[in-house]
This record gives sequence, C-alpha cells and structure tokens, in this order.
Amino acid sequence: MSGQSPVHDAPPHPDRVLPSLKTTLGHLVDALGGELHGERDLAIHDVGPLDTTRTQAISFLANPKYRSQLLTTKAACVIVSPVVKDEALARGAAIVTDDPYLYFARLTQWWAKQVRPRPAAGVHPSAVVDATAIVSPGASIGPLAVVEAGAIIEDDAIIGAHCFIGARARVGAQSKLSAHVTLGFDCVIGQRCIIHSGVVIGADGFGFAPNKGCWEKIEQLGAVRIGDDVELGANTCIDRGAIEDTVLENGVKLDNLVQIAHNVHIGEHTAMAGCVGVAGSARIGAHCTVGGAGMILGHLSLADNVHVSSGTLISRSIKQPGVYSGVFPFDDNASWEKNAATLRQLHALRDRIRTLEKQLKS
Repeated sequence: MSGQSPVHDAPPHPDRVLPSLKTTLGHLVDALGGELHGERDLAIHDVGPLDTTRTQAISFLANPKYRSQLLTTKAACVIVSPVVKDEALARGAAIVTDDPYLYFARLTQWWAKQVRPRPAAGVHPSAVVDATAIVSPGASIGPLAVVEAGAIIEDDAIIGAHCFIGARARVGAQSKLSAHVTLGFDCVIGQRCIIHSGVVIGADGFGFAPNKGCWEKIEQLGAVRIGDDVELGANTCIDRGAIEDTVLENGVKLDNLVQIAHNVHIGEHTAMAGCVGVAGSARIGAHCTVGGAGMILGHLSLADNVHVSSGTLISRSIKQPGVYSGVFPFDDNASWEKNAATLRQLHALRDRIRTLEKQLKS
C-alpha cells in the first residue's frame, strides 16, 4: 500500500483541520525524506497540531516549549528533531529530521497538491482574450477573466476568475493568480509566484505637482517587475514606477494589505507582515523583515538583514543590519529597550525631581 498513490476520503469529516486524505507513513517519507521510525503502512488521514485528538493525524514538534505535549498527543506520528527522538519514540511512530518546521512546511505543500482542485488547462468560454495575446496551451484562464493585447501567459500559469491582465503584461510559468487580481499594462510577474485575491499590481503611484493651490498629476511612466517565487497577500497593492520600475526581487513575501509605493525596490527574500506601508523610492535590502503596521518613509535605504519590529516608523536610512524598534524615534533594539525601560519610570522620576526642587528651595 505504501507505494500506491493517495486516495481521497469522501466526504471529509467536519472536524478535519485539512481536507481528508488516505496515505501512509511510507508514502510520505518516500516523497519528503526523513528518517522513519514506525510502520511504513501506518495510515495517515490528516495533518494536525501537536495537541490533536485525531489518531490518524501526523503532527510536528519544532518549538521546545511544547515538548511536554509529546506525552499526551494522540497523533499517529510526530515529526521531530534528533534531540527529542527518544521521547518521540517512547510514545509511538516518528519521522526524525534536522528541521521539523521546514519538513512540516514541505508536508503542507505536498498535501495541498493532493487535495486542492486544479483548473484544467485552457481558456474558459466566458473569458475575453485578445487575439494578439500569447497564452500557453498548458495555462488556465478562468471564467470572466480578461487578457489584453500583447499579454503573455506562460506554461502552467493559472489566471483565476475575474482577473485582469493588462496589455503587454507577462505572467511567468507556474504562477497562480487567484480570483480578482489586477495586473496592469507592461507589468511582469516571474515564475512560481502566488498572487492572492484582490491584489493590484501596476496602479498609478501617488504623484502630483502643486499648482496654485491645486494638484497636477504626474503620469507614472514606469511599470512593476516581480521576480520568481514571490507571494503577495490579499488586497496588497504594488504601484507602478513614476519613471523607472517598481521592483520586487526573487523570493519576496508580502502579507495582506501591504502598500508598496512607486519606485520602491525590495531585495530578494525580504518579508513584510500585514498593513506595512513603504513610501516612494525607498530601497529595502535582501533578507529583511518588517513587522505588522511598520512604516518606511520615502527615499530611504535599508541595508540587508535589517529587521523592523511591528508598528515601528523608519524615518532615516539604516546602514547596519540588526533589529530596530520604536513608536517614538527608533534606535537599535538594545538602546531602544533601555530607553523604553526609562520611559516607564518617567512619572516617578518627575515626582522625585519635584521633591528635590522643593527641598532645595526650602
């Protein structure tokens, strides 16, 4: 049985965390690797948290603070590191791997491929595709989508329902656009990208010149260039450049409701959480992170490996890697924590100073 393809359960149990699937430990290890300790034919039907009560689930332990749950979990198998191998084996089957969290991530990818529906290749009858557009035979164009003149849709790309692909735009191979994505004219998405619903790529940047109390529009003549393996969360907006392009390099990950203004350049594998805003012409290095609701002012530069805490306003360029925090003027994290601790005592310090002043006067 371990060499057979997985078979779907129907219908899935209403308490399932993930869509139900019948597979075995042997099949999972053959697909994903790892050191299996347990029966290859042991049935696995779903993926669950470590505190699951489902006896045919597979779970994982990555954070040491949940180590005690190894003793009580009902999961059929637990993915663990070599450090807790003996504890895991004392309670049942285990897959041992150097990085359980990474293994779990790849398990979810494998699982999704088995259970999630994939649209068939071809153009839906209700879609509108210009005669000059180039659509790979292996691509899928969903219902009521629009693909304008000169656009290119590469092999195995998925264009969801109600998507709009502007003139001369390009969607790379194996990229997926969920329903209601807008890709403006001349904009480019690389390969294997995931673009969630409501994303707008290539809207005009916010550019106006003052003119006698009014505003004169500055036409945004650039586009947006997005690299490979980029993921954009729902309702995120990437503005086109004013003159040069707005650029997201390979591997960038943006959460929901992120605003990237015109001419911003984001380095490879940088990640930003929800509601982050980056103003125009900022340049963000590679391997940076920005916590939720962080703000970066325009025309600033952040070095590689800069990590901005949630809610922090970056008001000047950062030239050194590190962690930066603060709702009042930010600083390197260690200095900010000391200042924040002092700020908490400000009321008491004020009272002490007032007492000393009275003593001096008397």
